[in-house]
Amino acid sequence: MIRLERPGLQLRHAPAWLQQQGLPTQNLRATLRQSIAWEQPLVTVYGKQHRTPRLTCWVADPGCSYRYSGLVQAITPWTAELSALRDRLQRQLGVRFNSLLLNRYRDGDDRMGWHADDEPELDPSAPIASLSLGASRDLRFRPRAGDEPAFNVRLDDGDLLVMDPPSQQHWQHALPARTRVRAERINLTFRVIQPSTAMQSISTRAPLGRAATSTQARAGETPSPNTSA
Repeated sequence: MIRLERPGLQLRHAPAWLQQQGLPTQNLRATLRQSIAWEQPLVTVYGKQHRTPRLTCWVADPGCSYRYSGLVQAITPWTAELSALRDRLQRQLGVRFNSLLLNRYRDGDDRMGWHADDEPELDPSAPIASLSLGASRDLRFRPRAGDEPAFNVRLDDGDLLVMDPPSQQHWQHALPARTRVRAERINLTFRVIQPSTAMQSISTRAPLGRAATSTQARAGETPSPNTSA
């Protein structure tokens, strides 16, 4: 794996990880398009309702649901394909993942705003493993404080990106819109939920530094940054 390090940020990037595992990414993406119960939930930002600018699905073990913007994220059971992916990641990373967030970006207009994956129900000592399928997109990183410059990580079809702690406490990330991208990308982020906190609301938590609230990020909203992005 390629290590990318900044103060407070620890990333591991494995290009074409899925292909190296002998998994055809096109077939896997087609299977996920058909087998996953994709949703486009409404979230409320500044008193107005918005559809999230992407499709999503939450897959998790029993007891690992969570809530945002007053909505409980329903648990979808693991499919055979997703369980097999989880097993491969667990063997390589030595982490027992109990939940998975899938995001389906239908084209370059779909996006994710600036945020950090630091919700109270996520285990802060566990990494987050992100798999990319389909169109190449830039994942943008910026520090929550300090003078480190923002930068991009280009994620291609089949890439694995591991965000190790304490990255979420010190850095934000976003998937900006790219109008020239007309192809689809599916992203799978494997996580570790702390079941005792799984039903806490995260919509009212105070942001740290320049972090967006989870609701703003899901709606594609971005607070005005102090660093260029």
